[in-house]
Amino acid sequence: MLKIGILNVTGYGGSELVRILHEHPEVQIKSITGRSNAGKKIGEVFPYLDDYPLTIESEVSKKVDLVFSALPHKASAEILGPLVKSGIKCIDLSADFRLPIHLYESVYKVKHPYPELLEKFTYGLPELFKEEIKNADNIANPGCFPTGALIPLSQFYKQNNNENSTVIIDSKTGISGAGRSKNIDFNFSEISDNFSAYSLDGHRHQPEINYHLSRYLKNNEKESYVPQNIIFTPHLSPMIRGIFTTCYIISSKIKNIEIDKKNTTFTKWVKTSPNVKNVRGSNNCLIYSDQPISEKNKTKDDAKAYRMISVIDNLVKGAAGQAVHNMNLMYGFPEKMGLDNLAIYP
Repeated sequence: MLKIGILNVTGYGGSELVRILHEHPEVQIKSITGRSNAGKKIGEVFPYLDDYPLTIESEVSKKVDLVFSALPHKASAEILGPLVKSGIKCIDLSADFRLPIHLYESVYKVKHPYPELLEKFTYGLPELFKEEIKNADNIANPGCFPTGALIPLSQFYKQNNNENSTVIIDSKTGISGAGRSKNIDFNFSEISDNFSAYSLDGHRHQPEINYHLSRYLKNNEKESYVPQNIIFTPHLSPMIRGIFTTCYIISSKIKNIEIDKKNTTFTKWVKTSPNVKNVRGSNNCLIYSDQPISEKNKTKDDAKAYRMISVIDNLVKGAAGQAVHNMNLMYGFPEKMGLDNLAIYP
């Protein structure tokens, strides 16, 4: 039985890990931490977890084989550093080990506390790097927006040579992506019946998309296919869970598109545009794509754009579920173990 520790169990990512791992037959949660609720039983914070005989601690106090960290960036690396050095395997849901040092410190505006450990982490997006994950000791879990964009874009550029293309990524996210924040901008009165774009001066997840798409295509000997210009705009939508992403690939060479619409363990190609409730509570990513837009609209000009749509649950496929999927790959468990549940609809 694999012994598990969870850092910051009282955040959305941490509590979702408990929910998912509760159904996993090969693991046992031994230790949980929380910065402001240390000393409380987990059921005092989340009554639906009242049957868990676990007390929230300030640090991992019991012997564990694997630690999941749901801490914010920088705080996560500060705690995980000594654990990694002691030989404990770690899966980090923060951004601390997703990028090379120059990109990380430029994007997140902090000095990395353990830059020497970056090479010990593998980027955990199974649809792109499954074989690397199987042999990994530590995982940098991807961001939620990069997950929704990288899966469809990687399949497009794997098969289509569009060196001078521009990619526009338009993503809508639920409010849970902001975490359990007290920020007034995320209050019900501000979010309900509202809709807004944010981080228009550059979102932290865009360099992650650029970097790992380039790395994936280089691994597949398609380095010249990497789009030269990626424009990413996130939007806050009045819903709790879900990310709805529309990717537009724009190029003078957009025609005769080939996409291998082969389903994988958690990626499903669908025939009509999906909605976020189709994946709510599940680890699935649903993808829709159609013929080039100008061909669809029957214009005389060569097609200039191709559209791909994906939906994920930001707390499952975009965070905790993907982390558990990575754990299953690392330890040789069946990929769907603990994750084989249908979406909650409506």
